[in-house]
Amino acid sequence: MKAVQAQALNSVADYHLVDLPTPEPGPGEVRIKVAACGVGYVDALVSLGRYQVKPPVPHIPGGEAAGVVDAVGEGVSGLAPGDRVMAQVGGGFAEYALARAPAVAKIPDAMSFEAACGFRINYITALHGLRDRGALQPGERLLVSGAAGGVGAAAVQLGKLLGAQVIACASSEDKRAFAQALGADLAIDTAPEGWRDRLKALTEGKGVDVYFDPVCGPLFELAFRSMAWGGRHLVVGFVGGPIPALPANLTLMKGAALVGVDVRQFMLFEARRAQAHLAELLGWVGEGRLAPPVGRVFAFDDFAAALEFALSGQGLGKTVLRVG
Repeated sequence: MKAVQAQALNSVADYHLVDLPTPEPGPGEVRIKVAACGVGYVDALVSLGRYQVKPPVPHIPGGEAAGVVDAVGEGVSGLAPGDRVMAQVGGGFAEYALARAPAVAKIPDAMSFEAACGFRINYITALHGLRDRGALQPGERLLVSGAAGGVGAAAVQLGKLLGAQVIACASSEDKRAFAQALGADLAIDTAPEGWRDRLKALTEGKGVDVYFDPVCGPLFELAFRSMAWGGRHLVVGFVGGPIPALPANLTLMKGAALVGVDVRQFMLFEARRAQAHLAELLGWVGEGRLAPPVGRVFAFDDFAAALEFALSGQGLGKTVLRVG
């Protein structure tokens, strides 16, 4: 099979398209003929050795893919060759990839592989964050930073499905328009100067009840100071640069909570609940209530450009590498 592989993690130039043996599924494993692979910011960081956990080399990027089941290992039930699926995989930048059977889910007939390959992590993160950790209620005001990114876009859509008034926070007019096309009621820029006043005007002086924050950048403390009484600030990620700090007395003054949202540990420690979340989300897709957007799509040969683009933060939605 063809695969994208690197022997070192110093730069995108370390990656090359190579010929490798097609992997054989072991007990409890599924082999997937990859149609598309998601390329997120974290995927790009991992591929360059800049993430908190460095992968061993040689390394094939891509942790989330969609395609067709090609073969199943001993003991696998409920999945068969020909099934259209999404999966967490080891090395999705390849024509074939292996996945553990519990990490594979069938997708609705109407769902494209491009939409499916970036769905699982982003949408489980958003639903777990908003409903489990943030206790978002209908009619509450939800602020989403990074609202045009993969997980931010998911939070915008799910916030609307859960009945909130959604305010999208994004750095450019194009990104704000993208988030509003997904259902955001209002939008705000990211320029720190005067930002609290602009947000106050948008919320008619009431502040926000829940802040979904995958950025945690310069607006971190400003946003917490703009919370309504009893607000919940959800810490989802740190793509905004150095990790910020918050004066502890603000939690008391605002009666507000700073809440961590870690989807990796959620899926590890509450696996059944995470599977139920995914089933619910895919049900909404099948019913036509949820239509995940597809970001920029790159051809397999353009894998280097896909990694660089994902790292740039310029994309709208999750970047996709079309493999098959």
